[in-house]
Amino acid sequence: MRAEEAAPATQLTDRYHLCFSLGKALEDRGEYAQSWRYYERGNELKRAQSRYDPLFMQTNIREQVRVCTPGFFAAHAGAGVPDPAPIFIVGLPRAGSTLIEQVLASHSKVEGTQELSDIEHIVRELQGREPDANNPRYPAVLAELGREDFRRLGEKYISGTGAYRKGQREMGEPATGRPGMGQPSTGRPAMGQPSTGRPFFIDKMPNNFRHIGLIHLMLPNAKIIDVRREPMACCFSNLKQLFASGQEFTYSIESIAHYYRSYLELMRHWDSVLPGRVLRLWYEDVVEDVEGSVRRVMQHCELEFEPGCIEFYRTARSVSTASSEQVRQPIFRTGLSQWRHYEAWLGPLKEALGDALVRYRE
Repeated sequence: MRAEEAAPATQLTDRYHLCFSLGKALEDRGEYAQSWRYYERGNELKRAQSRYDPLFMQTNIREQVRVCTPGFFAAHAGAGVPDPAPIFIVGLPRAGSTLIEQVLASHSKVEGTQELSDIEHIVRELQGREPDANNPRYPAVLAELGREDFRRLGEKYISGTGAYRKGQREMGEPATGRPGMGQPSTGRPAMGQPSTGRPFFIDKMPNNFRHIGLIHLMLPNAKIIDVRREPMACCFSNLKQLFASGQEFTYSIESIAHYYRSYLELMRHWDSVLPGRVLRLWYEDVVEDVEGSVRRVMQHCELEFEPGCIEFYRTARSVSTASSEQVRQPIFRTGLSQWRHYEAWLGPLKEALGDALVRYRE
């Protein structure tokens, strides 16, 4: 692998795949200095292909704060589709969202899907073809929309995500067993797929934290869970991960630290203007108290506690994220401090994160 990576004829894509693979192989051997060399080189090569611009993130946050005020939400109270079926899990990649997804998918009333892109598609529709970082159409366009617009977008989301569910509800079937809790989804079970009869489903796209205001307007009864991990552990885990697509902010210390800080800033805003709307879980707390954390999740989602949710690793389902193997086994504590093997090279990350090292617990 080393020889192939160093060969002049090796293509760029192959080269950075080899670098990340070598980083992991050397990490497994405990050769951390050499491992970091390859992780660092892999990030540098991947970054050369990236078009990530942190200005988009900065502008989005500024506009979300400007548009999504308490008065704005009060003026649109009751808009959207009241279907309570979606459960959104948001945060940063590698923060523990797959674990919480697996916990919820182990419940008899919750269906696991995957990282759905439907919210992002709706955002692109609102942005237009060529979003401008200096003069974005979204989220400013939200102020131009009325109650029927948010209902239409909510219906679009429910209809679109039905393609990923093993068993959509039949037309006219209640959304839950409790009367008055919402409207049924549109559509029927997909051909050849058994109906699970589960009234709730998970959307585990981490980046949806940027669109909580839109989600609230479209789907006022949806549940939202923010899974947060200690910043050094979270950012390092992203730096050593080669993602299949997207997550372009993860390929440099500066970008991932800026993104993490921006995430904290925006989540503080959502907590301020939509108090109590989002349940926050710290990954470290989940590891230390699995049952207590699971009970908090169930209470937030208005679900009865089921012991099977604690034994989530026994649940047979397809998991396609980078944490797919970790959720096949009981929770272990070793992942909390893996970054410390690389502490000698992560001084710039600590400096870039600044007070986020403490504020992440807010």
